[in-house]
Amino acid sequence: MKNSAKKVTVLLFTLLLSANTFAADKFKVCWSIYVGWMPWAYAAQEGIVKKWGDKYGIDIDVVQINDYVESINQYTAGQFDACAMTNMDALTIPAAGGIDSTALIVGDFSNGNDAVILKDKNQLADIKGQNVNLVELSVSHYLLARALDSVGLSESDVKVINTSDADMVSIYGTRDVTSVVTWNPLLSEITSMPNSNNVFDSSQIPGEIIDMLVVNTDTLKTNPNLGKALVGAWYEVMALMSGTDQAAIDARTAMAEASETDLEGYDAQLASTKMFYTPQSALALTNSKELMATMQHVAEFSFDHGLLGDGAPDAGAIGIETSAGVFGNADNIKLRFDPTYMQMAADGQL
Repeated sequence: MKNSAKKVTVLLFTLLLSANTFAADKFKVCWSIYVGWMPWAYAAQEGIVKKWGDKYGIDIDVVQINDYVESINQYTAGQFDACAMTNMDALTIPAAGGIDSTALIVGDFSNGNDAVILKDKNQLADIKGQNVNLVELSVSHYLLARALDSVGLSESDVKVINTSDADMVSIYGTRDVTSVVTWNPLLSEITSMPNSNNVFDSSQIPGEIIDMLVVNTDTLKTNPNLGKALVGAWYEVMALMSGTDQAAIDARTAMAEASETDLEGYDAQLASTKMFYTPQSALALTNSKELMATMQHVAEFSFDHGLLGDGAPDAGAIGIETSAGVFGNADNIKLRFDPTYMQMAADGQL
């Protein structure tokens, strides 16, 4: 009996040890449709994320969320470990909500992918007195403010109508809507409609609307393999899609279809995006002094619009850490541009 009991105990111990050895840590990443984030759909679909997750012994679930702001809200609420978002939204939603977040991958900046569109008018100054439909307090709102400033107008000269990105195309087709601010692929659909005019776009403020993959800082510190796997998967797709061979064409075609356009349409969107296809190019922006200046500009806009949280005394209430230094409160850093993992990719250490 003693021997039998001993054998059972050893067997149970062995089974528990095996379970602990082979149970992978699980993480969730969310993204929404945008030209610069379609590589996540492809990386998940083609098993590239799984391959890199397996390399580091972790399980990564990549999930599409149809509503962009909702994806960030879910990340902020802790339902996801990482989320694709812009620099401004990273500051004004998770960081302002007290969630310490790290820009793991600086993927691109909008170079025409975000725009102010007027119906039946072709001059930006004609926007005065109009209702403007946009995702309120998002980068579209920021772009509008920068556009208005360029022609000596202010937000008091227009009326902002908060509109979900999921509804933007359909509402633009209605008679009463005469002005929208949005991003691709919605932008391409809207500009293809009759009498639609692009009167200001993000190419006029290059490097200010940055598209990133943001990871919970505490999760990343505890699980550095998550950073390695995500960055490894990302740059594998970047190398593939930026080529000129059939494999590159097939990859971009798959991304185009996933964003409900065709290869020509997707390539047109890429043309108005400054993609960082190599970690070296991403590091050039991430490590630049210009990044801190941009984030100061974004923080000041956010403060003026009450986006930094109740009681924020000034634009520097939330510390933003960059390679060039910290903007704002160094004792309250909630957004970090950390080049560590992109540098690993650049050095071939993943």
